[in-house]
Amino acid sequence: MRRSKGMAVAVAMAAGFVAWSSVAFAQTKIVDGPEIKWKLAAWGKPRAATQNIETLRKFLDERTGGKFKIQIGYESFGQPKELLDLLKVGSLEMTNICASYHPEKLPAFSALDLPFLPIPDLDVQEKVHLAFYKHPVIVKEFAGWNAIPYLSAVLPTNEFVGRGKAPRKIEDFKGMRVRALAGIGAAMTKLGAIPTSVDATEVYTSLERGTVDAAAFPTTYAHQSYRTYEVGKWYTENMNLGNVACPTLIHTERWAALPQQYKDLMIEAVPLAHKALKVAYKAADDKNFPLFKKKLEFLKYSPEELAAFRKAGGEPVWEEWIKLRESQGIPGRELLNFLLTQAGAAPKS
Repeated sequence: MRRSKGMAVAVAMAAGFVAWSSVAFAQTKIVDGPEIKWKLAAWGKPRAATQNIETLRKFLDERTGGKFKIQIGYESFGQPKELLDLLKVGSLEMTNICASYHPEKLPAFSALDLPFLPIPDLDVQEKVHLAFYKHPVIVKEFAGWNAIPYLSAVLPTNEFVGRGKAPRKIEDFKGMRVRALAGIGAAMTKLGAIPTSVDATEVYTSLERGTVDAAAFPTTYAHQSYRTYEVGKWYTENMNLGNVACPTLIHTERWAALPQQYKDLMIEAVPLAHKALKVAYKAADDKNFPLFKKKLEFLKYSPEELAAFRKAGGEPVWEEWIKLRESQGIPGRELLNFLLTQAGAAPKS
């Protein structure tokens, strides 16, 4: 019974987010709401990729006169790989996660981690993610974790910062130990690289000590946030490896118990939070590219090299993902084609 109720709540909320995405914002403050305090888990430190939750926190505080407060805990509420479990048992009201830290816990959702999806910019990515969040298969999968996907991190495409010999040709990645998550890691395996799923907070030390040769992060804000440029020697300028899915989740029952006026505010905050991310990423790039160019060698690959890389590491990974998921009873091709259609690309037969 509880699972059915949670599923219904999740479906209604997912549909509501999309419906509210183009609504103009009212500025009336809520003065008669109850006092509520929620915990939202994150990691690292406040940075461009957390401007969605920081904006949400400020928005709710202002619009409720301080009655609805969200306390953001950067690694104070749990470590990245345990946050989904902590949300499920109700230790948190909200949490950030990256599905790639535990892909088999969210096998259907891991479609967003596939390399080289044809998502050309952050606006398209926001549209694709919000649509995917309300797909029935995804809603059901998250409901099994007492979770509802709420915000996207709308992350920029991944690029590498690395040490040692610069990979001037695609073949130079062979044997390289790379921090590359999920589908990006699978793509690098196709090129003979050796991927590892080092937590973001451990990447600097891993690069410095040489336990990894290169690390892929959403560029440029994450490379700056985790200081890879300080120990790296080179930077891939245009590989456009893909993204990783890092949503903000809400506990299903905590959402159900929230007063409607607060629910309305949280839905209203979605486009504001995503806009804040895009502004922050642009500001980070404007600051970081000059800094990186002083410290790192920029590597730019030819169209022919990029085409060869995508042929070897893109669609073959998609097909393997589909085969795996369909063997688990998950409609893999349907989900991939849904993403491609939402991105404006032709579906794959």
